[in-house]
Amino acid sequence: MTQDEQKSVPGPHFLETERFLLRFRRDPLSALQQIKQQYGDVVHFQMGKQHAYVLSHPDDIRDVLVVHHQDMHKPQQQRQPLVGNGLLRSDGEFHRRQRRLMQPAFHRQRIAGYGQTMIDYTQRVSTRWQDGMQCDMAEEMMALTLAIAGQTMFGADVEGDAQTVRQALTTVMELNAVGRAGPLDALLEQLPLSRNKRRSEARTQLDTVVYRIIEERRASGEDRGDLLSMLLMARDVEGDGSGMTDEQLRDEVMTLFIAGHETTANALAWTWYLLAQHPEVEEKLLRECTDVLAGRVPTVEVVPNLHYMEMVLSEVMRLYPPAWTIARKVIKDYHVREYTIPEDALIVMSQYVVHHDERWYPDPFRFDPERWTPEARANRPKYAYFPFGGGPRLCIGEPFAWMEASLVLATLLPTWQAQLRPGSQVGTEPLITLRPKGGVPMTLHKRA
Repeated sequence: MTQDEQKSVPGPHFLETERFLLRFRRDPLSALQQIKQQYGDVVHFQMGKQHAYVLSHPDDIRDVLVVHHQDMHKPQQQRQPLVGNGLLRSDGEFHRRQRRLMQPAFHRQRIAGYGQTMIDYTQRVSTRWQDGMQCDMAEEMMALTLAIAGQTMFGADVEGDAQTVRQALTTVMELNAVGRAGPLDALLEQLPLSRNKRRSEARTQLDTVVYRIIEERRASGEDRGDLLSMLLMARDVEGDGSGMTDEQLRDEVMTLFIAGHETTANALAWTWYLLAQHPEVEEKLLRECTDVLAGRVPTVEVVPNLHYMEMVLSEVMRLYPPAWTIARKVIKDYHVREYTIPEDALIVMSQYVVHHDERWYPDPFRFDPERWTPEARANRPKYAYFPFGGGPRLCIGEPFAWMEASLVLATLLPTWQAQLRPGSQVGTEPLITLRPKGGVPMTLHKRA
C-alpha cells in the first residue's frame, strides 16, 4: 500500500496520533469514542510500524467476525501468559481442535445440569447476608461466580481460594491492562522491575491453584461429569487421537476461570448498581420474579419465562459490556468498503463504542431495558450488539453466562434489596474486562 492510499483512510496525523495514544492510556473508552466521532466508522492510525484500523459499523464488524474470519488471527500481543494458548487466544487448527474437545461440556442439557449448583451456591450467599450489612457487591459477585465456576466446571470447591484468585487476577489484569501496554512492553517485561515481580508472583499463585486441581483429578481418575473430567478423557478423534497435556489443560482451565466467572461477576455487579439507581426497573423485575417463581426457589426450567430479566441483562451488557474491545490481525490484504487494509495490520472493534452509538441506541447512556423488545431488536443491525463476540469464535460459554446471571438474580432479588452507599462514585475500569472501578459499595436490606 502506498502512502497516498494510506492517507485515503480517515484518521489522525502523527501529532494527533500521539495525543490519541496518550489519552487511550488514561481513558481508553472515551478515546475510542472520540476517534470514532471525529473520523467515522473506519479510522486509521499508526503506532511505530504497526498500522491499526478501528471499525465501528455493525456491518463491517460482522464481515470481520463472520464472513472473513478465516483471514484474521488473534494478535500476538493479546496472547497473555495468564491464559496461555487457551481457547480465548489460540488460532487456526489448534483452536478448532480445542473447541471440538470442549464443546460437549457446553451443550444445552449439560448447562441445565449446572443450574442446581448455581442455585445452591447463591442460596449460601443469601443465607450469609444480613439485614443492614455493608458490602462491595463487585467482590460478592466475584466470589460467588468463582465458586460456581470451580464446582460446575472443575468439580472442585475453590471457595477457600476465592480471595487468592481474585487478588492475583486483579494484579495481573492491572499490569496487563490494554490501555497501559505499549510497543516496549515486551522488553520491559524482561527487566527486574517491581511490577514484573508482582505479575510473576500473581501468575504463580494462579498456577498453583489450577495445577493442584488438575493433579488431584488425574490422580483420582474420577469422572465427575464436569468440564475437567471431559477434557481429561477427551481424545481428538477427528485428528491424531491424542488428548491434552497438563499445560494445555492449564491454559483452558485458566481461560475458563476468567471467562467463566470474571465476566459474569462484572455483569452482575453492574446490574445491582443500575437497579439501585432505577427503582422502577427493579420493581418490574421483582414483580416478574415473584409471579414466575410463586414463592418457590428458582429452577432451570423457569429461566425461559423470565423475559424481562433477559431484557434487563441485555441492557446492562450494552452499557457495560464485560469484554469492551476485540482485536484481529489481518493475515492478507482485506477490503472494507472502498479501503484496503494491508496484511499484518491490526483491526480494533469496540463493543463499548458500538453499544453507545446513538444511531442504534437513542440517548445511548440511558439505562432502558425496553430497548430489548422483539420489535426494537428487529430494527437494529445484528452486530450493533456483540457482548460475546461473534462468528466461529462466539464465546463458547455464552449460554452458561445467561443462565448463571438469571438464576443468581432470581434467587437473590426476591429476598434482598441493595442500595448504593451515599456519596459512592462508581467509575469504569477497562482492564481485560470492564470492571467497576473501586467496586460497588452497597448496603443490603432484607425485604419484608
